[in-house]
Amino acid sequence: FLLICSSEAKTNGKNKKPKQVVPDIECDVRAGKVSYPEFIVKCPASCRETKQRVYGSGVFASISSICNAAIHSGVITNEGGKVIVKKMAGQAEYKGSLANGIRSLSLPNWRESFTVSVGKPKKGVIYPSTLDYASSKPATVKTGEGSFPDSTTTATTEPTTTMTTTTLPTTISLTTPTTTTAKPRAAVHKVRDAGALGCLFVTLSNECSKISECRWHIPLTADCKVDIAFLMDGSWSIGKRRFKIQKDFLMEVSQVLSVGMAGPMMGIIQYGDDPVTEFSLRQFSSSKDLKLAIDKIVQKGGLSNVGKALSYINKHYFSDSNGNRGGAPNVAVILVDGWPTDKVEEASRLARESGINIFFVTIEGPDDNEKQNVVEPNFVDKAVCRTSGFFSLPVASWFALRKAVQPLVKRVCDTDRLVCSKTCLNANDIAFVIDGSSSVGTGNFRTVLQFVANVTREFEISDTDTRVGAVQYTYEQRLEFAFGQHNTKADVLNAVKRISYWSGGTSTGAAITYAAAQLFSKSKPNKRKIMIVITDGRSYDDVRAPALAVHRQGVIAYSIGIAWAAQDELEYIATDPDRDHSFFVDEFDNLYKYVPKIINNICQEFNSQPRN
Repeated sequence: FLLICSSEAKTNGKNKKPKQVVPDIECDVRAGKVSYPEFIVKCPASCRETKQRVYGSGVFASISSICNAAIHSGVITNEGGKVIVKKMAGQAEYKGSLANGIRSLSLPNWRESFTVSVGKPKKGVIYPSTLDYASSKPATVKTGEGSFPDSTTTATTEPTTTMTTTTLPTTISLTTPTTTTAKPRAAVHKVRDAGALGCLFVTLSNECSKISECRWHIPLTADCKVDIAFLMDGSWSIGKRRFKIQKDFLMEVSQVLSVGMAGPMMGIIQYGDDPVTEFSLRQFSSSKDLKLAIDKIVQKGGLSNVGKALSYINKHYFSDSNGNRGGAPNVAVILVDGWPTDKVEEASRLARESGINIFFVTIEGPDDNEKQNVVEPNFVDKAVCRTSGFFSLPVASWFALRKAVQPLVKRVCDTDRLVCSKTCLNANDIAFVIDGSSSVGTGNFRTVLQFVANVTREFEISDTDTRVGAVQYTYEQRLEFAFGQHNTKADVLNAVKRISYWSGGTSTGAAITYAAAQLFSKSKPNKRKIMIVITDGRSYDDVRAPALAVHRQGVIAYSIGIAWAAQDELEYIATDPDRDHSFFVDEFDNLYKYVPKIINNICQEFNSQPRN
């Protein structure tokens, strides 16, 4: 949204020059959350210390922090400052790098990008003085100068009124005050790069008039392509009246979502003693038909077995036959009257590890006197991804449920925040098998550990995301730390730093067998098993049989050879094709060059597989 003003006429002998007001933002604001294609902001000081994530170098994925991207690019310092943000098309790959104290991460393809530049607008260009935050990327059409939203509209001004109101189709209302009763010459300009939809401004006597109010109403489900299963409470405790309120709520949600194959798809499961599919994702492709179907749902009764319902959707619901589209995030929204009558933590964890984003909407939760009756205390915190509050929506009473429609739809359509979606960065058990033989040496061993840390930094680390383990070997083997022993990225990096150099011989085959027994035998279901072997010499024992054994267990094996490593052994260890899984460097100091390549290969393999 840019106002480009030209002023040829004079008022009181002076040209009126519009002043650029620069909106302040916080360090965590990401470019993708602002609806405009180009805008200016002012970053605060000390954003570097917040460690808000940045993806890419020069061109950044839109899920990156604006301020830290600007620091990374050298546009501002850690003292803060003004930044111009310009959005652009998504990239096939974003490469991470270290610059100005900010380590950006690598990322395989993202739908939208942006660049940053020094916050000095060109002459005559006025950026928005306030920011509008959208839940998802607005739909756009191409114009001669890029991709901007399309709008066609007209405006008129009446001679006898002091307020001119222009209503844009469906989404925007613009109110512009005037101070004259004489009939002005109104020139209507269409701002083409206005974020969600074009915002008109009116120039009187060829001067830019002041816009007193420009409210932007972003369609809640613009570009919202998600597969959503609603688990509705059919237990007897809910009663007929509240069951009807629940159906009304779901009918309203279905209308706001604008269900269709190009956007969100919605299915419903009713749970009580046992879950029952009312209809699948693919059964209805319009909100109108969906609304009629919801209205006909009959209450089943029974207990409130949410855990059993979660297990059901994880095993049976999000399948190709039910309409799961693969490329769309899987979302399950559980409506709960009070509290469940069974445990939900384990079933929810398994569902999340399968890539299902779990949302809980709890209505009339237990009070202090009722908490003693709850089967699993703090069940919501245990069930949802992390406990930031994004995935839980408590509602005080059934009569207030309707107010939760728009907040809920915004959340389920906010694909940038669906961090529980199974991705290449949070779906792995990664074992590093590290050569600690005498030929490596203390200094080179620290370089190897830095390589391990650099790879680890690229992943989302937690008990339900990617887990990391490490084995060091010589003639013997030592478990440095196991999967799940350290459940934050900081803890894993500290554990890597604390690994002490062992020194000894080189038995790589025995180390692979040891890693399989100590680490991969304890891998979780739905985790991809990845082994990265790092060695600088030929093994004293055979590597072929141990490598073949782990391949048969479904382990994806990478081999990294340095200096005197044997090429034939590296190829035996690596999963086929060798060119994607086996790498050789002549010096330890060149290990860092292969970090992006390994991450990219891990992600490409993940993205080429079926979603669930």
